[in-house]
Amino acid sequence: MEYMTEATDRTPGHILCCECGVVISPNPANICVACLRSKVDISQGIPKQVSISFCKQCQRYFQPPGTWIQCALESRELLALCLKKIKAPLSKVRLVDAGFVWTEPHSKRLKVKLTIQKEVMNGAILQQVFVVDYVVQPQMCGDCHRVEAKDFWKAVVQVRQKTLHKKTFYYLEQLILKYGMHQNTLRIKEIHDGLDFYYSSKQHAQKMVEFLQCTVPCRYKASQRLISQDIHSNTCNYKSTYSVDIVPICKDNVVCLSPKLAQSLGNMNQICVCIRVTSAIHLIDPNTLQVADIDGSTFWSHPFNSLCHPKQLEEFIVMECSIVRDLKRKAGAGMISKKHTLGEVWVQKTSEMNTDKQYFCRTHLGHLLNPGDLVLGFDLANCNLNDEHVNKMNSDRVPDVVLIKKSYDRTKRQRRRNWKLKELARDRENMDTDDERQYQDFLEDLEEDEAIRKNVNIYRDSTIAVEGDTDDEGAPRISLAEMLEDLHISQDATGEEGESMMT
Repeated sequence: MEYMTEATDRTPGHILCCECGVVISPNPANICVACLRSKVDISQGIPKQVSISFCKQCQRYFQPPGTWIQCALESRELLALCLKKIKAPLSKVRLVDAGFVWTEPHSKRLKVKLTIQKEVMNGAILQQVFVVDYVVQPQMCGDCHRVEAKDFWKAVVQVRQKTLHKKTFYYLEQLILKYGMHQNTLRIKEIHDGLDFYYSSKQHAQKMVEFLQCTVPCRYKASQRLISQDIHSNTCNYKSTYSVDIVPICKDNVVCLSPKLAQSLGNMNQICVCIRVTSAIHLIDPNTLQVADIDGSTFWSHPFNSLCHPKQLEEFIVMECSIVRDLKRKAGAGMISKKHTLGEVWVQKTSEMNTDKQYFCRTHLGHLLNPGDLVLGFDLANCNLNDEHVNKMNSDRVPDVVLIKKSYDRTKRQRRRNWKLKELARDRENMDTDDERQYQDFLEDLEEDEAIRKNVNIYRDSTIAVEGDTDDEGAPRISLAEMLEDLHISQDATGEEGESMMT
């Protein structure tokens, strides 16, 4: 009984360190920890400072041998990337723990604290904690380098419209901005009759072509050119080109339909006015208020041209105006516009006020016109119309004047316009001085046509004082309810997103 008690009370003995003589517990090396660390450095061979490449443009880190990955600061992905940089030296020790030591985001340093273990003299296991300093070096990745060069592209979408006015392009630009279709472009180049969109992959270009087919009436042709070929791996490098042709009809154009097309649209008159171009061409007959929509495939099957270009618009003054109440409709007539009113007017050119020459016509603007108002229109009676469909028409069916829209003081409208639009960042070459006038025409169309405004992001301009929805002349304006606040994101000193400011 006494023997058992002595056995349970026995405690492990202590020894002296063979180096410094300090009392320690027995270990395989018979040396204290301080002396052991002074003799053996288990972190020897592990670099204490390592460089890591970072691309500023795309915010990605380089992972050998040839990939770039996106990692957030102090994330598991970034920690794994840092450990892979010293994978070979770490294979000789046992990694117990690893974690980031906080540093300033703009210091270009990543500090990783490592805890390692290794068996040393006579089987003793030594643990050590140290910090590896990673220096973040800027290096542009291959993708961003090609983007900056601006001459590297795998596919291009060439959008063209053979017209003198760019209203359709201004509308298309706003649709691209609204739906973010410009984010994958390497470069946007503007030329005199269209836009070129350059892409780094064929898939992005195909996505853009599909978007254009859904938003504007158009057709396209695809082609590709062989750049290089590897006969060993059977791979080829192509450059693809998509040529998109938009219908050559813009808003406020006067067109002459073919007899077959006019009959298929509900026995419309051949002379019509284009009231807007969205995913289809919207036409109205100024004699009957009959409307029709023509998509791209129908247009290319039965093409027609604009009779007059915008520079031929003339200013008329309304002498008399009367509303047509009871209109006899033909058999098989199509849909009638509810937003317009049929009127019969007598007009006179402002340039011929010293004469008594007046013109009689029917118009779809009966709800807007009063005697004394100014209105813009085309004088077909004194115009040389070189169109195959007009030449075959009976001269009695061709109206003398086709009125397009009511005229307002442009300077006053521009001064009171308390809204703005965003624009695509693009390279401009050989721009005409007429572009500003055409852009103002597009802004006026947005104010006058609510159907087009629904597809456009309109931002409030805080620099212009807020007034009523209409001015003294009755010119249409866009209400504040239809405007968006322009959002700006500021950045603080760390480069992260800061407080948002509404302007």
